[in-house]
Amino acid sequence: MRFGFSTAGESHGPAEVTLVHGVPAGMDLVSEDVNRDLSRRQQGYGRGGRQKIERDEVEFLGGLRHGKTLGSPLSMLIRNMDYANWEMRMTPEPVERGKHSEPVTLPRPGHADLAGMQKYAFDDLRNVLERSSARETTARVAAGGVAKKLLSEFGIEVRSAVYRIGEAACDKERAALDAAKADASDVRCPDPEVAERMKAEIDAARYARDALGGEFVVVAEGCPPGLGSYVDWRDKLDARLAAAIMSINAMKGVEFGLGFEVARRRSSEVQDEILLEDGRLVRASNRLGGLEGGMTNGEPVVVSAAMKPISTIAQALRTVDLSTGEPARAFRERADSCAVPAAAVIGESMVAVVLAEAFLEKFGGDNMTDIRSAHEAYLQRIQDTHRAAGNGG
Repeated sequence: MRFGFSTAGESHGPAEVTLVHGVPAGMDLVSEDVNRDLSRRQQGYGRGGRQKIERDEVEFLGGLRHGKTLGSPLSMLIRNMDYANWEMRMTPEPVERGKHSEPVTLPRPGHADLAGMQKYAFDDLRNVLERSSARETTARVAAGGVAKKLLSEFGIEVRSAVYRIGEAACDKERAALDAAKADASDVRCPDPEVAERMKAEIDAARYARDALGGEFVVVAEGCPPGLGSYVDWRDKLDARLAAAIMSINAMKGVEFGLGFEVARRRSSEVQDEILLEDGRLVRASNRLGGLEGGMTNGEPVVVSAAMKPISTIAQALRTVDLSTGEPARAFRERADSCAVPAAAVIGESMVAVVLAEAFLEKFGGDNMTDIRSAHEAYLQRIQDTHRAAGNGG
């Protein structure tokens, strides 16, 4: 079975659940491998009150024994601490409509509320918002922790950095190069001066009872050439990465390398020229973000994304009360002023999942021993090819 995951759970339900399939047997895995990123997802300047309630930690329910994966589906549970305050409103058991089950009928512009109600014939938008909430990304980050652990076994590291919040921005390429420093900042920007400007923008938005979006970059270093394929459109790695990033709540754009900048340049200013240095084929640049023809080319994979401001804001935008047809103000619950730093961590997770899937497609194997053998043989063949090129073929 291909590497991948499914999630279940509602924002204020009992828990978020992740089922990861296609995990090879024999991989070392402990709670901290997942909890590390769960904690990073909860941090960030501009986060709302929900993060003060939750203390996200994983519980393994299956697929792991004595710190080693079994090759069977890996089941993980993350409890929602806030469920204690919502049990009557979110209980799976039937209830009569009343104090704890009054329908919510004020859809938020920019959210899944209205379209979800229309699609599923609901008369209560809580049935939509509980699942469409970004709380679901907790379960994705758990899956990403497993994927990152797998990739790290083969020298592939996935990091992220924020390079824009509102009008405050630093150079995207610089942020990508310095992504390892991002966690030192509470807006996850590696440029300290720009980070302070970002915080000022968030403060101003919060004071105006509003919210901000921004942009982040994810960098995966150590990928061998040849992950993905040019043969079929469904196997092109950049397409799969784009879909994964765009599946994250509030994403409205995705780029690779220079991104849309390539449309303004001549070809000679865009392509990554191939050089032979010390018997190795290398690139003179990485303008295309480590991807050519739907495959990795051996350079770092660089993916960036644009996130719109979240839909739930204190000033509440105009809407229509679906129970009366009257003009109204949109539904409000706890919300963030800015969730871009958290979104960058989620972006890491989604990139890691797609890369892990492509890595296992390339090197196969039900267990880590066979995968390592295939990986080492492939790298040796490429090295031999480079050596032959250096010797004139």
